[in-house]
Amino acid sequence: MSVHLKSLFARELWAKIHAYLALAAGLPFVVLGLSGSLAVYREELDELLNPHLTVENPPGEYLPLDRIMAAVQAAHPRRYAPWTLEMPRSPASMITAWYQKPEETADRLYAPLMVSVNPYTGQVVATRFWGETASTWIADFHTQLLQDRASWNVVGALGLLLMISAASGLYAWWPGTARIRQTFAVRHDAGMVRLAFDLHRGIGFIGAAWLLLIAFTGFNLAFPDLLEGLTASSGMSHGNSGPDVHSTAIPNDRPVSLAEAVLVARGAFRHAEVRRITQPAGETGSYRVNLRQGTEINQRHPFTTVWVDRWSGQILEVRNPAQFTKGESIMAWQWPLHTGEAYGTTGRLLWFFAGFIPLLLYVSGMMVWMNRRGWLADRQVNLAPLRDRLRTGIDRGIYWVMERSRRIQPLVLQAATRATRWIRCGMKTLRETLARAR
Repeated sequence: MSVHLKSLFARELWAKIHAYLALAAGLPFVVLGLSGSLAVYREELDELLNPHLTVENPPGEYLPLDRIMAAVQAAHPRRYAPWTLEMPRSPASMITAWYQKPEETADRLYAPLMVSVNPYTGQVVATRFWGETASTWIADFHTQLLQDRASWNVVGALGLLLMISAASGLYAWWPGTARIRQTFAVRHDAGMVRLAFDLHRGIGFIGAAWLLLIAFTGFNLAFPDLLEGLTASSGMSHGNSGPDVHSTAIPNDRPVSLAEAVLVARGAFRHAEVRRITQPAGETGSYRVNLRQGTEINQRHPFTTVWVDRWSGQILEVRNPAQFTKGESIMAWQWPLHTGEAYGTTGRLLWFFAGFIPLLLYVSGMMVWMNRRGWLADRQVNLAPLRDRLRTGIDRGIYWVMERSRRIQPLVLQAATRATRWIRCGMKTLRETLARAR
């Protein structure tokens, strides 16, 4: 190996690159991590901050979709098709009607109108623009820093820098397989700076794979054309996107209704869940019905799509993820991997907590760097008060559980006694019935 190549792979060089990247972009990494954690639960956060967007004691089945759409259009008579109805993900949630390009926000990169409709009564509960609610503001901040396409590209570039930062840190301080256990050794009795260094190294090694995954998928979501070109796939940036499929039938006085289009689409995927229905755009447009099959990892934006002719009711085109090429499957994985929904409810929770990793790394790394510059003095760490508080908290928790157990115990015994009586009576009745049958 030449001298130049050896210097290129020198650990000291990559340690400096890691430090300079942290100083230059560490704070943006922290902001994107924290905003991403909140964006994982955007819908839940919106309902938490706006209780009127939830239905107490859901009564039963939803109203027909055509009545829901009629209520939306009655509330917004000057906004013409296409509207998109997004079905709720829980019985207590609202149906959301999306209008992609309202005049009021035409100058923004992405700011559709969101109309929340009670699926049981058809009442329009709220009308809001994307970016003007707390949860969508956070999502906008995470994806484009509340600005335009240029800021969107900046966020994508930060994803690339985060990949370099995580990889350089992993390479520069890799201890080797023989000393891997030392990576997780945390010494609290060697001073505050040493504790910060140990935490930085341990958290960095544990979180490196997640950071690389999040940075890689975030970069691809910001610049989807690059990965689409490499994987020979197109139109795969989002499950809600797709080709413009036009109607081939002759217009008539009996257009297909929304409910009929959904019925036709479900015929192609009998066990799939309907997620979104988009109205035809003009006389040559077609219905686009997004469904989610049980095997799809995309929870919010599934790729299963059926285009239905608005005049004849015939299926014009079908997109089935089960028939995707390897390249298309790679593209379809980007969003659910970035949000954690690929691993269900547990994955989203883990992704929420993992969003705090950049903050922990930034604070611990800055403490070590400032100490080396003489700007932060080292001092001893006294964990005795923390141990006392932790021990007190555990004792109180145990006492609370025991007290509740004492109160519940009589009720449990009473319920068990009743259950035993019911079982005995049932067995006696069963024996008498069998005896009569003989």
